[in-house]
Amino acid sequence: MRAYSDAYLNDVVENQGKLFDFISQKYPQKDTADFIHAYMVSKTRKSIDEAQAYVNTMNANELWDYFEKTDKYELKDGRALEGFLPDWIGEFYAYYQWYYNLPSSEVVKKVPLNFLIKAYSGLHDLELELAVKKVGKVA
Repeated sequence: MRAYSDAYLNDVVENQGKLFDFISQKYPQKDTADFIHAYMVSKTRKSIDEAQAYVNTMNANELWDYFEKTDKYELKDGRALEGFLPDWIGEFYAYYQWYYNLPSSEVVKKVPLNFLIKAYSGLHDLELELAVKKVGKVA
C-alpha cells in the first residue's frame, strides 16, 4: 500500500522538487542540504506523509511559507546545491516516501542525502520510479 492516494502524487513530487530548487536558487549563500534534512524530518513534511489535503496541495512558495511558520525554521549559512540536483532530490524523496510508505523522517535515514548526491549522476536520467526501485533494493 502506498502512503496516500496517487491523486496527490504528481503534485507532491513536483512541488517538493520545486521547493528544494527554489531554496537553492533564491538563497545561494545558504545550506540547501541542511534545509532538505530539516524539511524531511519536519511537521510540515509529516503532514504530507499523513495525506493532509491542505498541505498536500500547496505549491512550492506556499510550502516554504508554511514550513517557516509551522516549524520555525531559519536557513543556515553555507553552500547551495547547484543545477538540477536539488529539484531531483526533492522529487526522489517525495516519490520514495510515497512508494515505500515510510515516514519522511525515516527516508532521510534510509537514503542519506550524501548518498543521493553521489548517486545523482547514475540515477537522474532514469524514470523516477525506476530510480526509487534501484535505490530501494540497496538501501
